[in-house]
Amino acid sequence: MDKIDTIIIHCSATRAGRDVRAKDIDYMHRQKGWRMIGYNYVIDLDGTVEEGRPLTIDGAHCSAKDKDGVSYNRHSIGICYVGGLDSRGRPADTRTAAQRQALRTLIGQLVAAYPIREILGHRDTSPDRNGDGEIEPAEWIKMCPCFDAREEYGHLLKELEEGEGAR
Repeated sequence: MDKIDTIIIHCSATRAGRDVRAKDIDYMHRQKGWRMIGYNYVIDLDGTVEEGRPLTIDGAHCSAKDKDGVSYNRHSIGICYVGGLDSRGRPADTRTAAQRQALRTLIGQLVAAYPIREILGHRDTSPDRNGDGEIEPAEWIKMCPCFDAREEYGHLLKELEEGEGAR
């Protein structure tokens, strides 16, 4: 990737408690004809952070384009937490406490290492169908990641900016 400036959070769309690992997602993605897993990181149920697609290769986790018409895959890091569906197969925030902590820690590390300007949920990359500049729930193509990533992790960008201003 040329310049990494965005983090996009995903869910694996697997039922709560189903133990799926990066190797399983890699297998699923290869079955679709991809050359390897599309996500850069996978967060397992126990909070283990597994590496997926290397950051030196464009991602394959978001087919949408940014406001400049550039594929998000060219400049974003894709993080997938295992889960996202309840026991009946409906979209739900199924993150374990360990996944929540691991996700926060990983995002903090990435924000410190790269010039990240936005943290999005995959659903936030849906098209703005009514053209009002906001992606509302009715416009989401999918529910992924089943929580508001901007709301939950946006403060990490502000904390970094404030820390740099204090230097």
